[in-house]
Amino acid sequence: MDAAKVSGPIDNPVVTASIPPAAMRALAGRVGKSMPVGNEGAGTVVKAGSSAGAQALAGRTVAVAGGAMYAQYRCIDASQCLELPAGTPATAGASAFVNPLTALGMVETMRREGHSALVHTAAASNLGQMLNRLCLEEGVPLVNIVRKPEQEDVLRAIGAAYVCNSTAPSFMADLTQALIETSATLAFDATGGGQLAGHILTCMEAALTAKSGEYSRYGSTTHKQVYIYGSLDRGPTVLNRNFGMAWGIGGWLLTPFLQSIGPEAFHTLRQRVASELQTTFASTYTREVSLAQALQPDAFSVYARHATGEKYLITPQKRVN
Repeated sequence: MDAAKVSGPIDNPVVTASIPPAAMRALAGRVGKSMPVGNEGAGTVVKAGSSAGAQALAGRTVAVAGGAMYAQYRCIDASQCLELPAGTPATAGASAFVNPLTALGMVETMRREGHSALVHTAAASNLGQMLNRLCLEEGVPLVNIVRKPEQEDVLRAIGAAYVCNSTAPSFMADLTQALIETSATLAFDATGGGQLAGHILTCMEAALTAKSGEYSRYGSTTHKQVYIYGSLDRGPTVLNRNFGMAWGIGGWLLTPFLQSIGPEAFHTLRQRVASELQTTFASTYTREVSLAQALQPDAFSVYARHATGEKYLITPQKRVN
């Protein structure tokens, strides 16, 4: 494996922390067990099976999402490999599945559920920037929610039309105005906990009421939906139900979505990612580390924070002096 994206913490015996008793009980099932990690990666096929499909990939650069990808070699079914266009480096394919397909899945979910615009939180991330580029290409209005002025700058620099800072005093007013202009009634929330999901629903309702000019004790009849797909805030999700009765909140994960659309649609999405891997779906990395370096406290303490702009790339063949 030539490259693999760091998408979460790696077990590290050097780093210690105080774990609450309830969490210890929840983790009891994994104590003493080796657990392979790594969602996706990319590299050159160095050995292939006898089937025509496998032989066709020999010597080619492919991206794979098969689990246990933090390794120098990975044996996997040929059908799970995405052949990258000639000349595409493995580092460009290390993030060819989760983020690109999530961005495409969000837009596809919007269309399938009858919405016309999107709201996205933690929007300055690699995924957020992909989604912004995709929505600009597709003509889909997108409201980006961030928490720092420098994140606003990142998105505006790549053409984002609507960026709201959740820490600004004017956030609710800014978000409501953006929703009035875009008519967005579907949101994907990466934070999970806290009040942000509820704030989005509140502003959606305020925008709908402002546009209709009508009042009902039950709120607007237009359905408003927030999907939580991440847990950057691990606290409780707090809802102050002042957004009428036509609303929903639930979870959204990539794998169930891909299963729901069927193999033909999944293939179409994969091929689009491959063709736009260095443009629409390009990823950027803060630093490249070897497998050994990924376990060092200085690297672990950075990428384990899941901070914007701190994505690490694991290159298993990297030599450490």
